[in-house]
Amino acid sequence: MTPFNKLPMEKVFRDPIHNYIHVADPLILELINTKEFQRLRRIKQLGTTSFTFHGAEHSRFGHSLGVYEITRRICDSFHRHYSIKNDPENGWDHQEKKIALCAALLHDIGHGPYSHTFESIFNTDHEQITVEIITSEQTEVNQILKQVSPDFPDQVASVIQKTYHNPQVVQLISSQVDADRMDYLLRDAYYTGTEYGSFDLTRILRVIRPYKNGITFHMNGMHAVEDYIVSRYQMYMQVYFHPVSRGMEVILDHLLKRAKILFREDPSYFKQQSQLIVPFLKNEFSLTDYLKLDDGILLANFTLWSEHPDAILSDLAKRFLNRKPLKSVAFNPETEKYLTELKGLIKKVGFDIEYYTAINSSFDLPYDFYHPAENRHRTQIELYQPDGTLIELSQASELVNALAGKTSGDQRFYFPKEMLASHQSDTYTLFEDKINAFNRYLKNGAIISD
Repeated sequence: MTPFNKLPMEKVFRDPIHNYIHVADPLILELINTKEFQRLRRIKQLGTTSFTFHGAEHSRFGHSLGVYEITRRICDSFHRHYSIKNDPENGWDHQEKKIALCAALLHDIGHGPYSHTFESIFNTDHEQITVEIITSEQTEVNQILKQVSPDFPDQVASVIQKTYHNPQVVQLISSQVDADRMDYLLRDAYYTGTEYGSFDLTRILRVIRPYKNGITFHMNGMHAVEDYIVSRYQMYMQVYFHPVSRGMEVILDHLLKRAKILFREDPSYFKQQSQLIVPFLKNEFSLTDYLKLDDGILLANFTLWSEHPDAILSDLAKRFLNRKPLKSVAFNPETEKYLTELKGLIKKVGFDIEYYTAINSSFDLPYDFYHPAENRHRTQIELYQPDGTLIELSQASELVNALAGKTSGDQRFYFPKEMLASHQSDTYTLFEDKINAFNRYLKNGAIISD
């Protein structure tokens, strides 16, 4: 059994979402103080969203502490009300608390700068790197986890990988209602200045309970869970899928893609000016290389690239640094046929359509059913009825049933803002007919504009 050590005096972190984040176990405090975890202070939680919602400057450090805090509260509640001593079949074994807290704290430690865009260009995987940070003997995190037992890092990693033997622990960290999602919805809503992500966390923590196959919620708490599902849906539609944020992601994607191509043609510039990014441009990076990167490193390099002799790299860097997103229009299967003509007009004006146009698809399932035949770990939300039986959420809630299994989002075509109106400069006057033709396509309803 894992011993429960305590600090001489509990450490607290003041937090705008949870008021205080309580740390009593010295192991947790040591993990927070590692260089790998401190790096998360320098990585934004929402990437390019801050270009749309200027308050969204919060970091993955704060989010990770928040996930830890919610998990701590749930573990303590389970111990008080649903101990395995009182319910051997469905109860909570409090010896699992330490591994649950470590997994909650470290679940995002593998994220890189502008994580999802960076991953798509450089073929990294933050979950895989999270596991590597936890299990690699090179890291401070690994050395601290080994203080518990030699195999403890592997156990923590197995929670992240969803292979840990206790489904209660896994679902606390990763399920359709987990500590991760609960924290980021509240935190992201707070920092973006929106109300969409607000839900009654206090009520959910009161009605959540363990059972032998994971976690569930008391039937009388159904409306709090409904509220959470709707809040998640609204945050995706109004914040995470915002067209302007996606327009900045497109700029970032094309900027990094252009840098990779130029590196292959002439690596000398990057080896001199962008040494920390070279391993990724070469696709030969180590964990040590990865842990040196953060948002600041990328932005510093983008500033250098803004003066690069390559016109496309320089322009894309300036557009990203100075918030000049590509504009967009939504399209559907019926109007998709017009995109070829629009690209042709953009090309005739003088833009390289490989770097100045894009199709971006953003879709999400607000709530999904469990599909046992499919090879994935998504679990459905169960409600615990007074007679001890379980009922799947959408069967009990008409509201959730209306959202369940239905994908929401859109496809958008991104293009330079310069195409929206003719300019007075000679350059654009030469192509005024092409720009006017582009605008006619939008205004005549061939494509549905913003």
